Amino acid sequence: MGAIFPAFFGADMAVTVQDKRDAREKFVELANKRVTRAIKDLRLVGNLANRRNYTYDEADAKKVIRALQREMDALKARFRGDDGGENSVFSL
Repeated sequence: MGAIFPAFFGADMAVTVQDKRDAREKFVELANKRVTRAIKDLRLVGNLANRRNYTYDEADAKKVIRALQREMDALKARFRGDDGGENSVFSL
């Protein structure tokens, strides 16, 4: 009976390992999607600088830029292994 369990668990483990995605592949897949989406969203924020379509003052612009820079700083910190800050919601 003892010989049955290693074979059983071995076969079961092979299926589990085979079904799991590699952590690197998962990182690459998610990074590609999320960074592409973030770049698209940043460009949309950049469109707000078009004074023909929007009215804003220098203080508004600085606040937007400062909020985005804080998030970039937090992102860098997280990749360095630091805490990375807290979640926040932007509002003018």
